[in-house]
Amino acid sequence: MPKYKRILLKLSGESLMGDKNFGMDSDVISQYAHEIKSITDLGVEVALVIGGGNIYRGMNEAETGIERAHGDYMGMLATVINGMALQAGLEKTGLFTRLQSAIKMEQIAEPYIRRRAIRHLEKGRVVIFGAGTGNPYFTTDTAGSLRAIEINADVILKGTRVDGVYTADPEKDPTATKYDEVSYQECLTKNLRIMDMTAFTLCMENNLPIIVFDMNQPGNLKRLVEGEKIGTLIR
Repeated sequence: MPKYKRILLKLSGESLMGDKNFGMDSDVISQYAHEIKSITDLGVEVALVIGGGNIYRGMNEAETGIERAHGDYMGMLATVINGMALQAGLEKTGLFTRLQSAIKMEQIAEPYIRRRAIRHLEKGRVVIFGAGTGNPYFTTDTAGSLRAIEINADVILKGTRVDGVYTADPEKDPTATKYDEVSYQECLTKNLRIMDMTAFTLCMENNLPIIVFDMNQPGNLKRLVEGEKIGTLIR
């Protein structure tokens, strides 16, 4: 039996690039789709939030002339494009999916409705939440935390390029050591940048555990939901 009945999987847009400098790698999308299929086969209900950084990242307003709110809406549209790409990959594996957008775009996505999202999950469909929260000044991390709380998810699984939370950036500091488990308070006092502060505070106040793990390691997602100690648990 899986340890978690309902999860929210948070992926970064950059993870879809693979080895490319921009856009999407179809091999990565296919790999992620099969990883997700492996846990739905166990009966796990899966919701997804994905960033848009592979298509558009908020840039300095002084350099681009694009004001912050306008740029954030552009980023929200990028998350919908990524959601559609992942939706296509998931449906190739035989899964049923629903893409729900926080910004109305009826031709390609359902509007986000909490009760409808929960009903889709109960029916075994993978639900992808696009367009962040629908508001500028909020990140997709915050959208992930908010949606996870709204759908009563058991845990947020934050898939990254590294295998957990470290005392420092392991890609820059060879002496960095990994935490197997860390408290919310310790993350704050040691300034461990797991999510932005708004997203992290939402999880802390609602006692929602977060697991940071390496999504690119085949089989990690399945082993994690089966209860293996993979990555770093924040609670």
